Amino acid sequence: MWYGWLVGGYCLGAVGAGSPRCASDKGSVGFRRLTPRGWSPTWSQAPDSVPNGSSVPGPAPKAADAIDKRSLLNTEQVARLLDWIGGRPRTGYRLRAFFATLYYAGLRPEEAVALRVADATLPENGWGELLAHAAEPEVGSQWTDDGEVHESRHLKGRAVGDTRPVPAHPALVAILRELVARDELKPGDLLFPGEKGGLLAGSVFRRVWSKAREAVLDEHEYASPVGKRVYDLRHTCLTTWLNNGVPPAQVAAWAGNSVPVLLATYARCVTGQLADLQKRIEGPQELPAVAPSADRSRQNFGKVSGRTAAKSRPKPGPAGLSTPPPGTVQGLTSPLRRSR
Repeated sequence: MWYGWLVGGYCLGAVGAGSPRCASDKGSVGFRRLTPRGWSPTWSQAPDSVPNGSSVPGPAPKAADAIDKRSLLNTEQVARLLDWIGGRPRTGYRLRAFFATLYYAGLRPEEAVALRVADATLPENGWGELLAHAAEPEVGSQWTDDGEVHESRHLKGRAVGDTRPVPAHPALVAILRELVARDELKPGDLLFPGEKGGLLAGSVFRRVWSKAREAVLDEHEYASPVGKRVYDLRHTCLTTWLNNGVPPAQVAAWAGNSVPVLLATYARCVTGQLADLQKRIEGPQELPAVAPSADRSRQNFGKVSGRTAAKSRPKPGPAGLSTPPPGTVQGLTSPLRRSR
């Protein structure tokens, strides 16, 4: 498979396996010139420039896998944001419960939107549980078969029909119980319905979150990356779990990630464990004291002379011959003299 773009008479293309126009390796990038006799051979490197003043585009910059530590929120900021959102008219209490679910349970926004009341185990006291089983991401009505903005999908990284239980913090349980009672929701109802009863639109909760940041955060905080995306609530939750000693394998299971992806994503945000880790490795890496040796002078011979003992001994001559004195050449009976 081959595809490319014609730029100033040159073709920039990515070459796949079986390409009839290029013998490059699979996935390599080739630059070809269109001539009256056809395409020129593929160049191994891109030219600095092409005719007509056009420039060949370089490779895209590599995106960072780890999240920005500055985007995480502290508890005071989350409390003020949720309080401001809960005080909004009409659906503020519902959006407060939605954002609280992302913060306490670490769900992805599209997973929280798809939750039903029956998916939440909400006891009167203590911890509860949320059962994530589907996702409703927004892809646009022009990209769905039924013309809806959302597209129903299975959980990310899971098989079709698979589920993922997630613990619900006691504070979240209380918020969700209040929501269910206030809206008189039935087991089959959406836990976070939109204002008109359908799925909660991403444009709605993103707009409310942006207004909350502007109203609650200080000027320098608002200009910073802190909580800039709704997804940062999930990042804050997973980082909190890791920083408080929850094993990465358990956090990955709750979050719906693999352990390698989890560690690569949150490696820069795991803090608060340095002193304990240093204490653990301090003792095992200590070296024992070495007793002074009585034969230390002979061992330190090389340190004084700069030469080892073996190099200081005269080298023996050939077998059966004695070592000639300095200034003589082997085979001559008289020493060499400098001519005047």
